[in-house]
Amino acid sequence: MKPTPSYRVFTVINIVVLCLVGAITLYPFLNLLARSFSSESAIRGGEVFVWPVGFNMTTLFSVIDQKLFWINYGNTVVYTVVATVIAMVLTTTFAYVLSKTHLKGRGLLVGLALFTMFFSGGLIPNYMLIVELGFKNTIWAIVLPQAINVFNLLIMKSFFENFPTELEEAAAIDGLNTYGIFLRVVLPLSRAVLATMVLFYAVAFWNSWFPAFLYMDKPELYPVTVFLRNIIAGATGTGEGLSDAAVQIGANVKAVTTVLTVLPIVCLYPFIQKYFVSGVMLGSVKG
Repeated sequence: MKPTPSYRVFTVINIVVLCLVGAITLYPFLNLLARSFSSESAIRGGEVFVWPVGFNMTTLFSVIDQKLFWINYGNTVVYTVVATVIAMVLTTTFAYVLSKTHLKGRGLLVGLALFTMFFSGGLIPNYMLIVELGFKNTIWAIVLPQAINVFNLLIMKSFFENFPTELEEAAAIDGLNTYGIFLRVVLPLSRAVLATMVLFYAVAFWNSWFPAFLYMDKPELYPVTVFLRNIIAGATGTGEGLSDAAVQIGANVKAVTTVLTVLPIVCLYPFIQKYFVSGVMLGSVKG
């Protein structure tokens, strides 16, 4: 069919609007990247927009030249991988159980999960619990308290509730038990929602800094987010623990630290982006 004049006008307007929305969305990232490689005076003078002004890599070198930075970066990778694996195992198994309407006590389990969304023990009781369990200054202080996110749990529960029961019944007839059905039938057909949950958990654990700041007192155990938080605090405050050069470039240290923090996640996102929308929709809308 030949496009009508009104359809052509709509297409042009639609393209223009989407381009504007894309530019507005992209601008903060470009500005952040430009500020991380600009001079202090240019940033203070408001001269930096999407291109570096007075090209400067002093801040970047002052951060990455420190050995502790790479130690903490390695900690972040380990914490994120271990925490995401544990969170995915617990979330998928718990959600699969809750998706079965014939489960006795299902309402109670759902209620307990929802209760934790609105109420918690508080900061001091949580700290005392971590200390009493012997988790202080260990990876478990970061991993276990955040192992199940109830929002993610509910998305996966809804997805499993919509999973075709005929497939599970056919697998049971073929001789698979509950674990076999879950591992060999359900999970392979749930790649979209699993990839989405991996992204949610990985981003949350990668960006998390407060649990480590609270439960760890050894700098060599910090994740990189705590290291960068301390750099920002030092560059904008007393500068304790930093060289004189680092203190003098406080105008763009925040930009550099933010870029270094988000870069791995930005690189990871394109590989699972195709699952993102479908995974959230499949887990959120009942068929």
